[in-house]
Amino acid sequence: MDILRIILAVALGPIFVLTGGIKIYGLRRSLQYRDHFGMPPSLWRAIGVLEAAGGLGLLGGLAVLPLGIAAGAGLCALMFGAVLTHLRARDPIPVVASASGVLLLASMSLVCGIAA
Repeated sequence: MDILRIILAVALGPIFVLTGGIKIYGLRRSLQYRDHFGMPPSLWRAIGVLEAAGGLGLLGGLAVLPLGIAAGAGLCALMFGAVLTHLRARDPIPVVASASGVLLLASMSLVCGIAA
């Protein structure tokens, strides 16, 4: 389980830092998604901060396990919200499935951390 936890942290951590940073800095494509979802800029930015913090927390959790567990739980909550947001926006099934896959990976990371 420990090897899987490390692999997931190293894979997911940078992805969440990147996607969070994109939201924080308001890159054009990101703003198009925000508008598609009908979210206010402050909420979009807050989600970006939480994503980036969660990604950093997964990486930091490699040294401080409770930090990784907390980050995994937070990212699971964020991704659950992302799946619901995609469903509410009536996005195509592959888009919802993609967000669901990331939720699954975040959940696996959380379970691996708890089991460690």
